[in-house]
Amino acid sequence: MLFKNVYLRSFRLFLFPLALVYGGFVMLRNYLYHKKIIGSIAFNIPIIGVGNLSIGGTGKSPMVDYIAGLLKHRYKTATLSRGYRRRTSGYVLANTNSSSIEIGDEPMQFHLAHPEIAVAVGEKRIEAVPQLLYDRPDTKVIILDDAFQHREIVAGLDIVLTEYANLYTRDFFLPTGDLRDQRESAHRAHVVVVTKCPADLTHEAALAIKNELGLQPHQYLFFTTIEYGTPYHIITKERRALSKSEEILLICGIANPMPLTQYIHESTKTYDALFYRDHHIYTIDDINEMEERFNLIQSKEKMYLTTDKDAVRLIKFKDRINDHPFFVLPISLSFLFNQQALFDQLILDYPQKFYAEQLAQAKSM
Repeated sequence: MLFKNVYLRSFRLFLFPLALVYGGFVMLRNYLYHKKIIGSIAFNIPIIGVGNLSIGGTGKSPMVDYIAGLLKHRYKTATLSRGYRRRTSGYVLANTNSSSIEIGDEPMQFHLAHPEIAVAVGEKRIEAVPQLLYDRPDTKVIILDDAFQHREIVAGLDIVLTEYANLYTRDFFLPTGDLRDQRESAHRAHVVVVTKCPADLTHEAALAIKNELGLQPHQYLFFTTIEYGTPYHIITKERRALSKSEEILLICGIANPMPLTQYIHESTKTYDALFYRDHHIYTIDDINEMEERFNLIQSKEKMYLTTDKDAVRLIKFKDRINDHPFFVLPISLSFLFNQQALFDQLILDYPQKFYAEQLAQAKSM
């Protein structure tokens, strides 16, 4: 369990009885699914599920972004997310006029990064999938974002992420820990990815993690790390590299900012930060607060710095921030131990095998 401070740790340990009750409900639910007392639906299309066992911060968005970028060159691809903290409800298909308020910040990221794919949101994914296929009948593969614990839909390829600094094997049920599903559920996944690893992770350390996770023979294990790109201006897209002479005001509303703050600490002279809750919807008061804090920085070499995820929620204030040095730090994932080719092959082979089997069955009738 990853506790940010001793007060939070004490409070969450105090809630241990509630965690036992919550864990009991989770295990009962999984038992009912396992015994098929509660049913799941398999759609006649390749579905890749990307999820985790815990709440937030494992790197689902970079993984969905990576898989979408990989698949879109071969298949008509779609993503389907819940659209957390959006101001709409029900099924929505992104279009050229969509905003993060309408579809959520992470789906908006996917829409901006991959405008050629279908990006949809819907709380009830079991209803959203048919609607998506009706709107985009040429879709050949769907990526379900944050869907592992939503067992009403069967994914043909399930990918579970766990953060290096907070492996699910060391976690506990909410609210004492961060787990929203039981550890054993990871055995249902086809692929497990340990995310946000140190770039210099050793083979010995990776083997120790593999042994700790206790994967099944059919499961693949991958290790990834975060790669930060060159910051770009939120409006003009001008590039500007970080330097040791730069002072930063970090604007951050993500689940786990620790890897980001560590990178900024190592890459710049110093930084101040304004932290907001994950998926925070920014207001004009927030912008005023940012400007006041930024003006307190005395150095001439200074910039605002935020994340891709925050940028889609800040862009509505473009008239206010256009003339400011307001930059976005892009991130991506990178595979360790030369595992990228194997991962890519697994992703690309899945829809191919799905349609090959479908064709073979049709011929045998």
